[in-house]
Amino acid sequence: MKLYKASKRGYINYLLIIVFLFPFVFLYFDSSSFKHPFSMITLFLPFGLILWGYLNTKYKIENDHLYYKSAFLKGKIDIQNINELIIGKTMWSGVKPALATKGIIIKYNQFDEIYIAPENNEELVRDLLEIKPSIKS
Repeated sequence: MKLYKASKRGYINYLLIIVFLFPFVFLYFDSSSFKHPFSMITLFLPFGLILWGYLNTKYKIENDHLYYKSAFLKGKIDIQNINELIIGKTMWSGVKPALATKGIIIKYNQFDEIYIAPENNEELVRDLLEIKPSIKS
């Protein structure tokens, strides 16, 4: 089993800071609406969800499968079903258990694709090619 950390560079850091500071800015301008604890929980909920993904995103190769996990998104891909790897590109829609841009688009089965962004793209690609050398990259 080999574990790959997710890349955390780029906009995710700014988004995390902005979503954390938003409740305090809201409190500064409208402190009367914070009489109930439910309102504070509601404002910090987006921060908690983004932080969950930030701290939990990872990938691993184990038993000829690529496992991915990012907050509530998790799954596995049989490496033998991978057809193509597009390295250094960003997929803007679809299944995207990633925190950064310029990752890897993995095309598998006939029409499925997923975007991941490990800290080191080349290391993950090299390990996938060791298992299945016929992957187009």
